[in-house]
Amino acid sequence: MIIAMFLAHLIGDYILQWNSLAAWKSRALSGVIVHCLIVFVITWLCILPFNPGWWPWVVTIGIVHFLIDAVQLRVKLPIPELARFTLDQVAHFFVITLALVGGGYLDLAALIQTGRHLLQSDLLLIYLLGYAFVTMPAWVLVKFTAYGLVQGVAPQFGDSSKYLGILERLLMTTFVAVGQYLLVPLVILPRLLMEWPQVADDEIAPVYLAELLVSIILAVSVGLLFHLV
Repeated sequence: MIIAMFLAHLIGDYILQWNSLAAWKSRALSGVIVHCLIVFVITWLCILPFNPGWWPWVVTIGIVHFLIDAVQLRVKLPIPELARFTLDQVAHFFVITLALVGGGYLDLAALIQTGRHLLQSDLLLIYLLGYAFVTMPAWVLVKFTAYGLVQGVAPQFGDSSKYLGILERLLMTTFVAVGQYLLVPLVILPRLLMEWPQVADDEIAPVYLAELLVSIILAVSVGLLFHLV
């Protein structure tokens, strides 16, 4: 069933989304509806050999697929097409995964437990790798992500706040790892309060906020990984 569901997505969202349908979907809600009906029918056909009674989850996948595509039709994010496409596919695969978990075909707890056993075998190396990542590698990733998503250009690295950002990520990672989530905002507030008045009316403001958001996401993600192991 797991393979069948992801196969259904590939057929409905790629193979049976021809060029004219994709163009129609990008400009009119009726095109979105037709596309989502195709996805629904293919998903339903794919469950028949395994469990015809799984149709409520097929309906759920179809409805959420429609909502994701309809939102993109109404809300045009100022991001490159590749980024929009990536976010779209991540959202669809996430919904399918949740449906498989909810429908009893994917044991998420067992997968997490298996991952924890693998991580605990090299716990010290995991911590070293995580803390190393949130320093310079994360700084480079933050720059490329922020400038790429907001402006679609290569990043500018002449940044005096590089080491301050690294320190913030180290602190946020540590706080999340020990379960002190409420301390995370206290880490970012001082610099935000001092720097935001200077950049608020500048064209760099969207990039500044994107960098801050990506930095927080990376630090919190590594901290959550530490917390799980």
